[in-house]
Amino acid sequence: MNFFFSRPPTTTQTKNATKLRHAQQTQHKHNTMSHYLAQLAAAVMPTPQSEPMPGREADMVVNDAGGYVFPVDDLCRLRRFLILGCEGGTYYAKEPTLGLENVEALQRLIADGRGPEAVQLIREVSVQGRAAKLDPGLFALAVCARLGDAPTKRAAYAALAAVCRIPTHLFKFVGLCEQLSTGTGWGRAHRRAVSEWYLRQPADKLAYATTKYRQREGWSHVDVLRLAHPKCGAEAGDHQMLFKYLTKGWAKARPAPVATASAADVAADVAAAATTPLARRAADTLVTFLEAVEEAKTADERRLLVLIRQHNLAREHIPTQHLGSVSVWGVLLDRMPLTAMLRNLAKMTSIGLLSNNEGGTAAVRTVCERLTSAEGLRAARVHPFNILLARETYRSGHGQKGKLAWEPVEAVCSALDKAYYAAFAAVTPTNKRHMLAVDVSGSMGWGAVNGAPSITPMVAAAAMAMTTVRTEPHHHVVGFSHELVPLPISRDMALDDVLAVTERCPMGGTDCAQPMLYALSNRIEVDVFVVYTDCETWAGQIHPAEALNSYRRAMNIPAKLVVCAMTSNGFSLADPQDRHMLDMVGFDASAPQILADFALQ
Repeated sequence: MNFFFSRPPTTTQTKNATKLRHAQQTQHKHNTMSHYLAQLAAAVMPTPQSEPMPGREADMVVNDAGGYVFPVDDLCRLRRFLILGCEGGTYYAKEPTLGLENVEALQRLIADGRGPEAVQLIREVSVQGRAAKLDPGLFALAVCARLGDAPTKRAAYAALAAVCRIPTHLFKFVGLCEQLSTGTGWGRAHRRAVSEWYLRQPADKLAYATTKYRQREGWSHVDVLRLAHPKCGAEAGDHQMLFKYLTKGWAKARPAPVATASAADVAADVAAAATTPLARRAADTLVTFLEAVEEAKTADERRLLVLIRQHNLAREHIPTQHLGSVSVWGVLLDRMPLTAMLRNLAKMTSIGLLSNNEGGTAAVRTVCERLTSAEGLRAARVHPFNILLARETYRSGHGQKGKLAWEPVEAVCSALDKAYYAAFAAVTPTNKRHMLAVDVSGSMGWGAVNGAPSITPMVAAAAMAMTTVRTEPHHHVVGFSHELVPLPISRDMALDDVLAVTERCPMGGTDCAQPMLYALSNRIEVDVFVVYTDCETWAGQIHPAEALNSYRRAMNIPAKLVVCAMTSNGFSLADPQDRHMLDMVGFDASAPQILADFALQ
């Protein structure tokens, strides 16, 4: 075995090796420091909103205004669409574009096998009364029923009765399904689901609904029943009679007259009543109701008032020639559902039933008592947005269409203010320190929330902020665009005054980092920042998420950020990787409770 020995290094070689190691160590320290400084710069140095945050390029997208934000996931986008819709579009995205983007989000959910999950969300939003208008939900349900895979279609048809609570909803759904289908749209599953919508309801309840809403959206019960072919068993004679009445009229459906019975026969009938099926006994009541509906078509006013009281007839049962009568409306008001009362405040005022005169005070008192009953509002599932819309319309003194005009009654206006807050579920104060930041930039003053021209995103944002102002004792309210101004808003202010204060704010570009920068600059202690915005931020020199992190470090407060989206676009300020940031939908009826629960987590 050979061994090789190297000669020992010379003094010069040793010195050179030492210098090399020293140079390598210095370079390593320099590289480490450079990397640390780069990380520190990324954390401290602000990034303009026109550029993505360093290291988060793959997580951010460009919004319609040109700023970088976080995209919301498809289920979140569907939730926004269900609650806010897309009617009217936004300042940056027109209605067709916005609608198409929301449909594509739903189709992606279906393609990913999450169709049943989407249907469950549609059902929850509808059943819980979280949306002001059901049209977006009906459209989404129709998409799932016609364009979904087999599990999605089954889930959609199973949810039909829960989502379509009145014939108007059913007609809308049927029409949408037909538009989305390449054929007639009346396959076996579709016919079965529509048939069950009719057959599973008690006959008396179904008779009231079908005579109240005879035709809508270009459809009538005659059309739907002839296409669905509901099959009634022998025990469902009352349904058979009702269907015959709806398709062929009362002359063909009326039961044959019964001969006068003897006293012995009457006694036998009474004795047998205990064994008579409930459905059969209810048919007698059904006949009486349908006779009253038919009689109301030709009755004079005196007889009509009797029929309304005895059979609880609705406005839709009343012939047009009697709809100008104060007496008729006075009797209707006694049992009028809250949602119907909201829709008809203007009509009742225009004919003089509601007035400041002595003759109108009783009706005004009735209306105000019902409007301010939190329990009644919750039982009727009246959405706060619909109250806000009714308030805006009623105060204007004229309709958006037609020639109807009226003199608003101040007591009713005041009751509508109270009703708006009462419609939100009661929320226990969290006692956290809130900064409520309303986006007053130019884009927020354009467009219509839920298709209501009088309710812009800015109006809706101010109204939503007031729900927290009236609940939380510790709050700051600010308005921002490219700059920020404190808003002198207090819990006792009327909505009109709140909106007037908001509208006086200077409009400009959108910088959603302003609330956090303002709180830091003024050393304001905040536990929860709530930003009401359309998320079209672009004008700032620092991203909102970066501004929040800077505030947390400087103030040593683990502050949270809640982004309350006022439009149904696909953008958010909330960093999905930060569990202390939340994206929620503006004008969700459950929004105050969601906000409170998040603040306490």
